[in-house]
Amino acid sequence: MLSYEVARRTRELGIRMALGAQRRELMRLVVRRGLLLALAGAVIGFGVAMAVTRLLASMLYNVRPYDPATFACVGILLVLVTLAAGSIPARRAMRVDPIVALRYE
Repeated sequence: MLSYEVARRTRELGIRMALGAQRRELMRLVVRRGLLLALAGAVIGFGVAMAVTRLLASMLYNVRPYDPATFACVGILLVLVTLAAGSIPARRAMRVDPIVALRYE
């Protein structure tokens, strides 16, 4: 999803670079967008998980339905995977040539 958004915003990223944006700023912009998407998914996912674990409490072995350590570990893992997955489109955004981006459409 993030890769699609970077491809769709190629012209905007090229204009930003033409106006003087640093590559580091573009990378931060793309990674921040990926983290926002992951945060939205995490909030929805944690809400659903809280509801489902209560229903599945009898099947959980040695884990409470609302185990904060489990939810914290999953949250940390989600952030790490998001940073790793967001680095590929961010690197692509950093390599956008302003001239090519402006001629893109």
